[in-house]
Amino acid sequence: MGSPQQPKRRVAFVLIDGLGDVSLPRFGYRTPLQAANLPNLDAIASAGVNGLMDPVEVGLGCGSDTAHLSLLGYDPRVYYKGRGAFESMGAGLAMSPGDIAFKSNFATLDEKSGIVTSRRADRHFEEEGPILCAALDGMKLPSFPEYEVRVRYATEHRCGVVVKGPRLSGNISGTDPLKDNRLLLQAQALDDTDEARHTAAVVNELSREISRILVSHPLNAKRAAEGKNIANIVLLRGCGIRIEVPSFEEKHGLWPCMVAPTKIIAGLGLSLDIDILEAPGATGDYRTLLTSKSTVIAKALSSPLDSPPNVFVPGEDEHKPGRTDGYDFGFLHIKAIDDAGHDKASVLKLKGLEAVDRAIGQLAKLLWHAESTGKFQYFLCVTGDHSTPVEYGDHSFEPVPFSICRLTDFVGAVGGESVVKEISLDTFPLPTVVAGQDLVEDSINEGRARSKQAKAFGGDSVCEFSEIAAARGCLGRFPGGEMMGVIKRFLELNA
Repeated sequence: MGSPQQPKRRVAFVLIDGLGDVSLPRFGYRTPLQAANLPNLDAIASAGVNGLMDPVEVGLGCGSDTAHLSLLGYDPRVYYKGRGAFESMGAGLAMSPGDIAFKSNFATLDEKSGIVTSRRADRHFEEEGPILCAALDGMKLPSFPEYEVRVRYATEHRCGVVVKGPRLSGNISGTDPLKDNRLLLQAQALDDTDEARHTAAVVNELSREISRILVSHPLNAKRAAEGKNIANIVLLRGCGIRIEVPSFEEKHGLWPCMVAPTKIIAGLGLSLDIDILEAPGATGDYRTLLTSKSTVIAKALSSPLDSPPNVFVPGEDEHKPGRTDGYDFGFLHIKAIDDAGHDKASVLKLKGLEAVDRAIGQLAKLLWHAESTGKFQYFLCVTGDHSTPVEYGDHSFEPVPFSICRLTDFVGAVGGESVVKEISLDTFPLPTVVAGQDLVEDSINEGRARSKQAKAFGGDSVCEFSEIAAARGCLGRFPGGEMMGVIKRFLELNA
């Protein structure tokens, strides 16, 4: 008599961009994670094992791209080749060996002084951005006619720019001064090679030609008449080439998929041969529909799929279907929390975390329905790629909490199957915060009190998802490069 078929083990991995923070006086000297009401995240921490994670290494403040490479098991010191390729591929531009690419901003330049008065012409550029990108796409460089230039809109004020042609080097600086009211920079060679010097000359002409086209575009005349910043320059930074690495599946033995409307993260995923799934209404900013992301990931982690989700392919107008047998590792990226940190919006970060917690509850409910068939065993894992404290408005070096648990233990910790069944799957927007709005006392005083008094359901002694609580976890403090090993070992121990 044959043994019954073992359920398929699958991981729902939620990465909250900019998750970590520092204690804030307005929150009673607690971090946003400590002050927010997060019953589902607390249940994950209570049900599983926890630790503090330095995305790359102790004391290093890192970008999302290098952090993500590290977390997924690729040493950024070995594999990182600049962020431009990630942004451009995520925006839909195909790249071949030898191409260079830039992470780029539409910006405002004072033509007389050469000073960049605003590095972001407009944070809300969803209508104008594609129009201006279309005007730039395929542009010619008078002194270098052998080069092809491709431009594609990304998100907000950003676009991807790819240059194709001979003798190009990724080892050049960019034109972005990195702060407002500074002179536009000239690209320079970063090594003593003819290729780098030649590439710098090509890029400087590209910058001038972009400005010439944008200055005469009627859309900018319209913006000027309306008293808005004109977008008369594209700042070129993070010059990079496509990395050549073993695929995620080859490295970890798990078929991966990703929901990441943020273009730089999608491009990084594509570089690792991770399928990028479309989630309707997912925007990568404050307007994103978290329920849509949760639904798509939950569906992708089930199988067989009669109608697999669409997979994004750079350079192609048509999308291909995903794996009909489903995926083993579903990566759900959430960007809005990082935006709140950059915007120094403490209340918005707290309320955003509470919205993320609600979406994680929806994800758990959908996965529990699939696990109840006996075909699957699911695991929930939550962490961040770095801290973005609202006090600083930028990335910093503080470690982030990491939690992983079995879905069945999460259900027990949250209060049982009856509680999970009551979770609403209705779509909801991220919260909006009026300038000057303060917190309701319940939100920061009573909301977390219950979890702090609770006992851990299983795993280690941690029963709260926060930076301070995670420090007591059995995983201790570990570098991000070990994260995939921790996840795979947890799956092995709970098979």
